[in-house]
Amino acid sequence: MILTDLLVRNAELYGDDMALVELNPVHDDAKNLSWQEYELVETGHASHYRRELTWREFEARANQFAHLLADKGVRRGDKVAILLMNCIDWLPIYFGILKSGAVAVPLNFRYTSEEIAYCLELSDATTLIFGPEFLERVGSVKHELTRIEEYIFVGMDIPDYADSFEGLIGSYPETLPKIRIAEDDDGAIYFSSGTTGFPKAILHTQESLMSAAVTEQTHHGQTKEDVFLLIPPLYHTGAKMHWFGSLMSGGKAVILKGTSPKWVLEAAAGERATIVWLLVPWAQDILDAIERGEAELDKLDLSRWRLMHIGAQPVPPSLIKRWKKHFPHHLYDTNYGLSESIGPGSVHLGVENIHKVGAIGKAGYRWRTRIVDENGRETKRGDVGELIVAGPGVMKEYYNDPAATAAALKDGWLYTGDMAKEDEDGFIYLVDRKKDVIITGGENIYPVQIEDFMRKNDKIKDIAVIGIADHRLGEIAVAIVELKEGAKATVAEIDAFAQELPRYKRPRKIIFDKVPRNPTGKIEKPKLRRKYNAEEIVARETEASQS
Repeated sequence: MILTDLLVRNAELYGDDMALVELNPVHDDAKNLSWQEYELVETGHASHYRRELTWREFEARANQFAHLLADKGVRRGDKVAILLMNCIDWLPIYFGILKSGAVAVPLNFRYTSEEIAYCLELSDATTLIFGPEFLERVGSVKHELTRIEEYIFVGMDIPDYADSFEGLIGSYPETLPKIRIAEDDDGAIYFSSGTTGFPKAILHTQESLMSAAVTEQTHHGQTKEDVFLLIPPLYHTGAKMHWFGSLMSGGKAVILKGTSPKWVLEAAAGERATIVWLLVPWAQDILDAIERGEAELDKLDLSRWRLMHIGAQPVPPSLIKRWKKHFPHHLYDTNYGLSESIGPGSVHLGVENIHKVGAIGKAGYRWRTRIVDENGRETKRGDVGELIVAGPGVMKEYYNDPAATAAALKDGWLYTGDMAKEDEDGFIYLVDRKKDVIITGGENIYPVQIEDFMRKNDKIKDIAVIGIADHRLGEIAVAIVELKEGAKATVAEIDAFAQELPRYKRPRKIIFDKVPRNPTGKIEKPKLRRKYNAEEIVARETEASQS
């Protein structure tokens, strides 16, 4: 069975039931909505623009797009790129690509023009589907995109070099394309987060995509009655693979175009959401809004919300303790995964293990894990080593990069680059990214451990600990601290709080600044290292010139 078979089944079994809802809250950008007709809905709490698709309409639209691509000359194995903001057409387009036998290539909507060109070239994409938000970026590098043969535009004011998605799709049949697709066929290319440079192209097979759906539904037990509130970007494996649980069960998903606490809580109440997947910053923002009195929970019916889960980055235990204080009835879960392991699920905490909050869990359904030293030998329990995983969702390869593939895939195991350790019960705790470890005076410092401790300070909203070059110690730990809205603190105050840490783990320098995170919630530490190492060099040169 492959992923598109699930869509066919849902259309047959639940044809008139709602599959997808798009909510676009009324705000300053409402005038920039794409040209499609939306229904303006007024509720007791909010106003929003709304679109809906039933399972039958979803299947029909995906089939039409597959026929459209075939008519454009797209064949099995061709690469078709998607550069769209989250919208109700995103998933039908994705499934249309899969149904055509082509390989779907989702692109990060934050990519610069240079990164768009790089990823299209690296993936060998020949067709690009894009929206109005990317007109300028695509237009500025179009002359470099020599491989792109077809441009399909989703929106109004279509550029003269592109065809209209909506103008074409209605003329194609809604019937299932007669294209045989096998489990071992290439299915999709995802890109690494690029936090260490230009992203790598991660190739997954159809079998890998299907395994993500099975793993997700097994872990969270989605049923037909569940409603999934989908907020993270669909180009990323995380949001999509969690939605695969709704695909498996035939449940409704609500795509919310906005991340403010007000919108999340009102959408969860209005749509009767049962499952919400959040990133750490969004959960933090919701709690802050509640504690500032800006979110009136007593006026919202959130009684159906049963599960809040978080992924994509280490989760501070203090955050979950705060969450349970306000939402004591919620089940909590976290998942660990990489785009190389088809997103979340290769390691899974489980709702029954909230007493282990802080851990990422144990091997997920049909997955295996090991923690190894630099020679690939398994470490003793409690010792820090590199986490490696094996299972049905491991990537086929880094596309067009055999050297990187050989470094990451060894004897069927994926080397994650994440440092971890196991406790006495076999639960895995992330220690840090291998590349983020700070070596100061010969001691290894794991920034995540410091960050988890410092987040216990009620004034700290976010924190990133990085290494800055030091002529004596090699590196020193520097804490970039972002305070909560309205909070005030001095360097001396934060430094005093850190005194409870062992001496070698205490940050040598405290800097107040915003902590940058990418769309999947990961701290962009390379950006901070570049910024503050450069400032340190300038400071030293200035000091030397004045001495």
